[in-house]
Amino acid sequence: MTTKTPTATAASSQKMKNSKFHKLFLKELKDIYWAEKHLVKALPKMKEAATSSKLSKAIGSHLEETEEHVNRLEKVFQLLDEKAQAKKCEAMEGLLAEATSIVDDTKSDTMVRDAGIIIACQKVEHYEIASYGSLTELAKKMEHNECAEILSQTLDEEKKADKKLTKLAESEINDKAAQE
Repeated sequence: MTTKTPTATAASSQKMKNSKFHKLFLKELKDIYWAEKHLVKALPKMKEAATSSKLSKAIGSHLEETEEHVNRLEKVFQLLDEKAQAKKCEAMEGLLAEATSIVDDTKSDTMVRDAGIIIACQKVEHYEIASYGSLTELAKKMEHNECAEILSQTLDEEKKADKKLTKLAESEINDKAAQE
């Protein structure tokens, strides 16, 4: 059995930090960081556009979580000795533009608009679930265990937000929207 000396571990860690794999991890962290920061700006508009008080409350609750997600990502950057830096996320930009379009193209104070808002929000959630799931696994592979734990916590919250939206759609909003 071979044991790594502190110097060997540091050298291995430095090699990993310079690897293409680690650079991919950082690129994707910067991408989701941009996405979360822009989502913080977009969620209040969706909350305001919602007709259902339950949907508005769910979006408001997720806004608070999203603000915490930004803080967690900053912690991950710190753990990696990297500057918290955003890289434009083309996917989130497109999803948020689509959400704006749904709000603009539907009549206010309708359940049809709420159904559209749920669709838009779930598209965002699914993107975030894919991102955080992948980032968690990359972090584990590089033995960034504390980063993996932080990213996994956010992943769990994104999954819960998606389930909450599904429940709202199935329990009342879609039925009411179909009757309008």
